[in-house]
Order: sequence, then structure tokens, then C-alpha cells
Amino acid sequence: MKIVAVTACPTGIAHTYMAADALMKAAPKFNVQIKVETQGAMGIENLLTPHDIASADKILIVSDIDIEQAARFEGTHHVQIPIEDVLLNVDKVFLIHCR
Repeated sequence: MKIVAVTACPTGIAHTYMAADALMKAAPKFNVQIKVETQGAMGIENLLTPHDIASADKILIVSDIDIEQAARFEGTHHVQIPIEDVLLNVDKVFLIHCR
């Protein structure tokens, strides 16, 4: 399975990057290829391309705030997940959303 994700938090510092790291570390356990775009204090990093988005089996928006360039995901099968869910139990997120 191929997943792309966007992580963002209100301050754009710790939780944005902690969630991205948790997703990337957990993905191999679930046989998932993942690319994570972060939208933090440094701006957008690891930008998802139109090809990344179109070829993904699932799109995870891990954020409690509006993300930048959200229009890219209109018409796609994406799931909005509170950032706290990833930080508290990333394995559960994969079990629920990435099958």
C-alpha cells in the first residue's frame, strides 16, 4: 500500500515533525510505503507532487488546523486525523486507516 500524508500543528514546531517521524517509523511494520509532507514553522517541506497524490492508495491529513494548499486533495479519498491520534498510538492509526 502506498500512502501520502500531510502533518501540521497550530505552532508548526514539535508536533508536526513528531507526527511525521512516527508515521515514517511505523509504516514498514504495516508494509506501507509512505511520503510525508510537513507544514511547519519552516513552511512546506517534502512537498507532495501531483503524481504522489494521484498514485496514493490513501491520503492522511494529520492536523487539527487548516492545511496549506488543501485544494490539491479535493476529489481524492483522504482522511482527516487529529494529530494527537498519531502521537498517542500511531499503530492504531495504521490499523484503522491503512488497510
